[in-house]
Amino acid sequence: MKIEYKIQDRFDFGLFIPALLLGIIGLVAIYSSTLNHPTMSGNFDKQAFWLVVSLAAFFVIYFLPQPTFKWSAILLYVVGLLLLIVVLVAGKKVYGARSWISFGSVGFQPSEFMKMGMIFLMAFWLSMRNRNVDRVYDIAIALAIGAFPIMLILLQPDMGTSIVYMLIVLSMIFWGGISLFTLFVVISPGVVIFASLFGMIPFISTLLLVGVALFFFKRHIFTSASVFVLNLAAGFFFEYIFTLLQPHQQRRIETFLKPDSDPLGSGYNALQAKVAIGSGGLWGKGFLEGNQTQLRFIPEQWTDFIYCVIGEEFGFFGSVLTLALFLIIFIRLFNLSFKAKDNFSSLVVIGILTLLFVHFAINIGMNLGITPVIGLPLPFVSYGGTSLLLNFSLLGVAANIYKNRIQTT
Repeated sequence: MKIEYKIQDRFDFGLFIPALLLGIIGLVAIYSSTLNHPTMSGNFDKQAFWLVVSLAAFFVIYFLPQPTFKWSAILLYVVGLLLLIVVLVAGKKVYGARSWISFGSVGFQPSEFMKMGMIFLMAFWLSMRNRNVDRVYDIAIALAIGAFPIMLILLQPDMGTSIVYMLIVLSMIFWGGISLFTLFVVISPGVVIFASLFGMIPFISTLLLVGVALFFFKRHIFTSASVFVLNLAAGFFFEYIFTLLQPHQQRRIETFLKPDSDPLGSGYNALQAKVAIGSGGLWGKGFLEGNQTQLRFIPEQWTDFIYCVIGEEFGFFGSVLTLALFLIIFIRLFNLSFKAKDNFSSLVVIGILTLLFVHFAINIGMNLGITPVIGLPLPFVSYGGTSLLLNFSLLGVAANIYKNRIQTT
C-alpha cells in the first residue's frame, strides 16, 4: 500500500524559510556596512553569489540517499584532517591565524569543512552497536575523534573555532548516552579553569562545589579524590595555558574580564557595538542611516559584529526578529533529534544544533559585551562564503533527515 504525503511532511519549511530569511537579512546588513567602504564594497556581490551556491548545495544534499552521510563519514574526516595539516604548512595568515587556503581570489577555511566530517564520524562511532560511552575505550575514541582536529586548529591558532569543536564533542557524547557522572568528569575541569579567570575566590568556590557534587555522586573514595585532584590541577595550570595563547587572545580575555581597561584597543569593537545596538531604539535609525555603521566606527562589522548593524539600523524590532528566526531553527532541530529514524541521524542533528547554537550564542554575546571577542561569525548572516556554504549544507543534511524520518511502505 502506497502512502500519500503532503509536501510539508517531506520538506521542513519551518527549518528552511527562517534560514533563508537570515541569509537575506545578512545581505542587507552587508550591503549597508560595506557601501561606503573603499575596498569592501564588492562583499555584497560575493555574498549574494555564495548564497545562491549555498542554496543549491542545500537542495543537492536534501535529495541525496540518507545512507550517504554514514558512508562518507570516514572519508570526510580524513580529508578534513589532511586539509588542516596543509593549511598549517601552506595556509594564508589572517589576523594572526594561519587558517585560510587561497585559490586565486577565493579563500577557503578547512576548519569549516572539517566540522561536517567530525560530526558525521562522531555520530557514526557513537551509534555503532554495543557502544557504551561510559566505557573508557569507547569514550576515549570519541574524545580522540574531536581531539585531532582541535589540536590542529589550536596550532593555527584559532581559539574560537576550537571552542566550538569542544562543545560539539561534549554535546554529542552526552546525547550518545554518557552518564551524568562521566559528563561531570569531562566538563568540570573546564568550569574550574573558567572560574579561575575571575580570581582566587571564584576558583576556590568552584572547587568547593566540585567537592559537594562528588559527595552526592557517592563514588569510590579513590575515584572522587582523583577527579578532585584533576580539577585542582586544571585551575593551577591555567596560568601556563594562558601563556600559550597569542598576545591578541590574551588581551581579548583581559578585556572580557575588564571591558573598560582598553577602550581604544582590544575593547574598542565590543564597546562600539554596544553603542550601535543601544542607539537603534525601537525601530532603528533606518536602512543606510546608522552613524556607527556608515562612519565605520567598528572595523569589519560585516563579519563578527554584523548584529550591531542590524541593531542600529533596524532597532529592537530587527534585533528581536533575527533572534526569533534563530530560535525557530533551534527548536525545529531539537524536535527533529527526537523524531529521526535512527541513532546516527539523531546524533548528527544534535551536532548541527550545537554548532549553530554555539556560534549564535557567542557572536551575540560578543556584540552585547557578555562574551569574549573570539572571532566567531553569526550563522547565515555574517559575511563569509565558506561559513555560509557549510551552514546551508548542514541544514540540507537536517532537511534530508526530516524527509526520511517517515517510514514508507
